[in-house]
Amino acid sequence: MKANYDPHTDTLTLRLKEGAIAESNEDKPGVILDYDADGNLLGLEVLDASTRVTEANRVDFQVAG
Repeated sequence: MKANYDPHTDTLTLRLKEGAIAESNEDKPGVILDYDADGNLLGLEVLDASTRVTEANRVDFQVAG
């Protein structure tokens, strides 16, 4: 999984799985879901991230164990 925040476009991108994006759907305003040709979720983009995410330039990652 990869996370990227672009302060110039104020976009937070979470790539869950590698693959070619075949379809994108703005499920909710400002949240775009990316799918492959088989309908598997590859990632999501959050537009205007600084207004929707606390500390868009910081990521904490936890694995339940």
